[in-house]
Amino acid sequence: MIRIVFYYLLLFAVVAVAFRRGDRETRVVSCVCLAASLLSALLMTFHTQVAVGVAIVDLSVLILFIAVALRTERFWPLWVSGLQLTTVLGHVLRLLEPGLVNIAYAAAMRFWGYPILLIVMAAAVRSQRYRPRETLSAA
Repeated sequence: MIRIVFYYLLLFAVVAVAFRRGDRETRVVSCVCLAASLLSALLMTFHTQVAVGVAIVDLSVLILFIAVALRTERFWPLWVSGLQLTTVLGHVLRLLEPGLVNIAYAAAMRFWGYPILLIVMAAAVRSQRYRPRETLSAA
């Protein structure tokens, strides 16, 4: 229970920082993380061998992260895309090997969310560094 509370506190903090200090990319990615987390929590009530609904959400998140990475000059979206890819590959591994221990599968699905959120937080804090500076007019 504490782990879940900590995750959502971190998630809401990332969204708040992204909207307060971040650029467009950090806002988009933080909203995708928020929506995916809430949707995944709803879908986890339906237990199957492979969490198909969550796998579809994770694949959609990967596609959105890649879209952001292809449209920006910043490097951090490549990192979050790569980490999200490992989550999607966890679903593929479970599909290929149904005997995978449930706890290992669950850990693989949850683990990479934390580094993704920390990267988005750092990107939001540092995004002001990459904004174009206004020129001073000599009036």
